[in-house]
Amino acid sequence: MSSGVAGHSVLQVPVPQLEPFVLSRTRHYDTDYVSADPRFVHAHVTALGPFLDTVALTDEALDLVGGIACATGPFEFTLESVDTFPNGIIHLLPEPAHPFARLTGALWDAFPQCPPYAGAFADVVPHLTLDALSDDVTEESTRALVSGHVPARCRADRLDLAWYEPGGCRVLRSWPLGA
Repeated sequence: MSSGVAGHSVLQVPVPQLEPFVLSRTRHYDTDYVSADPRFVHAHVTALGPFLDTVALTDEALDLVGGIACATGPFEFTLESVDTFPNGIIHLLPEPAHPFARLTGALWDAFPQCPPYAGAFADVVPHLTLDALSDDVTEESTRALVSGHVPARCRADRLDLAWYEPGGCRVLRSWPLGA
């Protein structure tokens, strides 16, 4: 963990079933965020982010995250429904969403200094980001592109602490859910 680097940490639930699609979109838009770390899964549902900076990632904080992961049992979910947020982010909605909402709530309760999405949104909606609206990208075009990958039946069994920075995206730590 380097300090003084322009980056941020995120607690995320990896979704390996959608990795080929999300990785291809990341490669298309911004190769700086394509990770060389084999543990890093670009396809994920954010549990809490941005999270702590490197100075605040103490053993005590990491143990607290580990305790929350341990208290959160693994769970099944399906990704099929494509939607678009008002800011243009095209995403998949997990069903059921409540296990993700509970995980986010537990993490936010433990780390009140880290509101989801830095407090930018009144409602926190669990989702897996697929793309963003542009002149060339619509919800319909994204739905057509992802159609071969959904419905995706998934199992949340791990919480990753990921670091995001250009040229340096990586997993800092992982915890099995319910272990």
